[in-house]
Amino acid sequence: MTYFYYKTNTWSSGQKPTEDLIKTWKHLSEKKNWRIVQLPNGYYQTEYKDMESEDAWNDVTRRETIESAEAAIDGSVAHYANKLEFVKGPKVVKTFD
Repeated sequence: MTYFYYKTNTWSSGQKPTEDLIKTWKHLSEKKNWRIVQLPNGYYQTEYKDMESEDAWNDVTRRETIESAEAAIDGSVAHYANKLEFVKGPKVVKTFD
């Protein structure tokens, strides 16, 4: 299930992410909730732990090497951490006197 990654929102119209969505982003922004498994065809699959079930994992991507699979996880963790930063509101990048 990868809809979290590809879903976009525009907050300029006043929409804010729901508490459930923020909770999901927090979960996905922690590397401990991710793993890599090797598939029978030799590829590596990245998965994240399901928030509702202790034993369930959701597949996300498939990569040819374990290094590229870990890089994909690192990118996803950074992506969701960045989303959490903007939940706090707009980031001031420059002010003028």
